[in-house]
Formats: sequence, structure tokens, C-alpha cells
Amino acid sequence: MKIDDPAAVARQYATEQNLEARRSLYENAEGPDPRELAFDAVAETRPEHVLEVGGGPGELAARIGSELGCEVTMLDSSGRMVELARARGVDARVGDVQQLPFEDGSFDCAVAAWMLFHVPDIDRGLSELARVLRPGGRLVAVTNATHHLQELRSLAGNAAWERVFTRENGAETIARHFASVERRDADGWVTITDEATIEAFVESLDAEEPVELPPYELPLRSRRATSIFVATK
Repeated sequence: MKIDDPAAVARQYATEQNLEARRSLYENAEGPDPRELAFDAVAETRPEHVLEVGGGPGELAARIGSELGCEVTMLDSSGRMVELARARGVDARVGDVQQLPFEDGSFDCAVAAWMLFHVPDIDRGLSELARVLRPGGRLVAVTNATHHLQELRSLAGNAAWERVFTRENGAETIARHFASVERRDADGWVTITDEATIEAFVESLDAEEPVELPPYELPLRSRRATSIFVATK
């Protein structure tokens, strides 16, 4: 699967199955939780109006709204993800970050967590996010390092997605559209104890051909490396 191909992304998120297979990898995670760091980065702004793009099932959007008492709007390209988010009480709608249906300066803060690598024209997406933020507004963008889950990805071989928006190039990419960018890292380990979790992960990658896993031992420990970029317009 090409990670930023619209047709492949549409297949990937037509249901929640693939996403949940990857999320299950983190059940035994060690180290700082990047979700908490992302939430804290939003909370620091004391926002009144927040936009989340690519919000998936809507857990973060729902938490921001309930805990920070602000108005949250969520967009996702998947109708199924929007359906799940609405079930959590989120104002969610189908949309494209490359063409946001909002006026300039509509939001205090925007969130793009683990989704910018799916955007075909990332500069266009970042330009749109900057446009809908007020002057001095904040973007919170989350992505992984090139070596994130390397021990697990090596089992998948060529089926593992190529990294296109990463810890290594994220600040430079975002800085083309924002006045300042700060990076906050959340590194650690995951421990996978059963074959079914690994097999579900590999299957979720939507490889063009069947993947034959090489021999491996359990438990499998794999390093975790995620970055939260905090950018100011």
C-alpha cells in the first residue's frame, strides 16, 4: 500500500478493523503516552474552537470537548470513522484537509494526529490548516520516527509502509507554513506476546501480495518513537 494514495487510504479506513489491529500493538506499552502529550499541547492554548482532521473514531476530539469545555469540529475522509465519532457525541463530518470548508481564522487550535502521512499534497493540507487558524493559533501534529516499531516492521518486509512524514522531516515540512515549530518526543517500547497480534498487524498493511513471516520469538519487544510537533501560526 502506498501510504498517501487516496484509493488505498479509502480501503484502509472503510472499517475500523485495520486501525484497531494496529492500535492493539500498544496494549503493553512503556514510556510516555504520545496521546497525552498531544492532549496537553492542545490544553495549553485554552482553546474555544478546535479542529481535528483525520480524527478516526473520535476519542481525542470527544476528550478535548468534554475536558476542556470547548467547541470541537472533526473531519475525516472515512464515512465509517465519522459515524463512530458521532456516536461519541462529536460534531464530525466527512471532509478533506486539502480543502477545508471553513473561513479563515475559524479555530484557535488544530490537531492532525497520525494522519498527515496519508495526505497526497501535504503542503496543501498544511496551508489549509494554517489558513483556518487565527493569528497565533496552534497546530498539534503527531507522527512517528523512521525507526518506530522497526523490529516489528522488519518482519513485514516490503509490506511495511514507506515513511513520508516523519520525526526526521516533520519540523522542516511544517515550518514552510508556520512561524515556529517545537518537537516533543515520546519514546519507549512495546511488548507483543502473541502471534495473532503480529499477524493482524501485517494483514492491516494491505499488502499487494501475501506476506510470509520469517521466524521470530515471543515476546517480541519493539522500540516506539513518536513525535508531537507544536507549531504556531
